[in-house]
Amino acid sequence: MRHRIAVVGSGPAGLTFARVLRRHDYPVTVLERDPAPDARPPGGTLDLREGLGQLALDKAGLLAEFQALSRPEGQAMRILDPDGTVLRDWRPRPDERANPEIDRGQLRDLLLGPLDVRWGRAVTQVVPGTRDGVLVHFADGRQETFDLVVGADGAWSRVRPAVSSVTPHYTGITLVETSLDDVDTRHPDLARLIGDGSVAVYGVNRALVAQRNSGGHVKVYAQFRAPLDWHTDLDLDDVEAVRSSLLALFDGWAAPVLDLLRHGTAFAHRPLYVLPVSHTWAHVSGVTLLGDAAHLMPPLGAGANLAMLEGAELAESIATGSRDLDEAVRAFEERMWARAGRWAKMTTAGLERLVSPDPAEALALFDEVQPS
Repeated sequence: MRHRIAVVGSGPAGLTFARVLRRHDYPVTVLERDPAPDARPPGGTLDLREGLGQLALDKAGLLAEFQALSRPEGQAMRILDPDGTVLRDWRPRPDERANPEIDRGQLRDLLLGPLDVRWGRAVTQVVPGTRDGVLVHFADGRQETFDLVVGADGAWSRVRPAVSSVTPHYTGITLVETSLDDVDTRHPDLARLIGDGSVAVYGVNRALVAQRNSGGHVKVYAQFRAPLDWHTDLDLDDVEAVRSSLLALFDGWAAPVLDLLRHGTAFAHRPLYVLPVSHTWAHVSGVTLLGDAAHLMPPLGAGANLAMLEGAELAESIATGSRDLDEAVRAFEERMWARAGRWAKMTTAGLERLVSPDPAEALALFDEVQPS
């Protein structure tokens, strides 16, 4: 029996879930609120880890294509003191494949492949337990029922309220993102500073991180502890006002480091929210969650990897398992909660050390996790 299954959200979790189901010739409906794949900027680069994101792509039959697109050299990491002194300069071996980088847009297109996504279908509410199954309400007033609805719709999931009343809370740390284009030609000094991968500079309760994407594009993230309303007297749409505010915040740092902000083209405000470390819920028949919808955690390289592996594992359980649908989902949730709880604990502790009153904590964390 083939069940009516929908996944809400076309991020890495939802698309991996759908691709693995499709590989097993199992039908699935992908619902996405955005009107088209390129309706929003796809974001920065991701490192996909062996045993997590790469394993998920293998289950989807896409590992070889990923390896052709990914950038193993993007694993390089350089750490500077605010005065510009190089403290660490780690470069991967030529055969290092533990965490190669890939642009989010490239990963999205790889996962999309032949999938038939219903674009512009914004979900507003999911109601389990109706006579015909799980009822999905859409923003345009339409409704549709499914046997299983998988919420892969991110931090502010519209599916989550069907299983949990918990909402994300602010960590006390804010990111302001900017970017540099054609960095090798337009800003060769910064290109050398960043190298093939990332450069990070850690100060007291603040940090600057620049990460190379493909095509000479660089994402820059200013990170700092602040109340959620820190920008009350600042117009976030005023590029020069935001730039001046950030330069004041990082006053005294080396000029080449501050050039990462001086040459930024636009600024996006991204306060960091998380779900509780051990977020679980009483199982609800017909509804479950993946990725950030289930376990939003600090962005330290685990979230997308976990989300993709969860999508692949749930799809395999449904398509190839001997259990009925509800038993397969229930067993999956137990595995997901245990693994995600461990990663949420690690990333929460990691964020506290990376944006810390003692910058030496960030360096110590790097030494603990980086291959020797």
